[in-house]
Amino acid sequence: MQKLLSAFKPGEEGIVTKISAEGKIKRRLFDMGVTPHVRIRMRKAAPLGDPIEVTIRGYELTLRKNEAETVMMEVEA
Repeated sequence: MQKLLSAFKPGEEGIVTKISAEGKIKRRLFDMGVTPHVRIRMRKAAPLGDPIEVTIRGYELTLRKNEAETVMMEVEA
């Protein structure tokens, strides 16, 4: 099942399939390790949903919601 990273709930995990960002945002995501075929687990979200904290490549990463809206994930059922 395909789902945006911004729509994840705490505890959900999946594999990055596509990053639709352009320019500086795409470069920033790639520099932080958000690349296709990497596994990401949603740890927690701020009370209003922005920012979110995820675990990727063995470390915790905080992303803005608009950044997470550009990351398409494959969620395992």
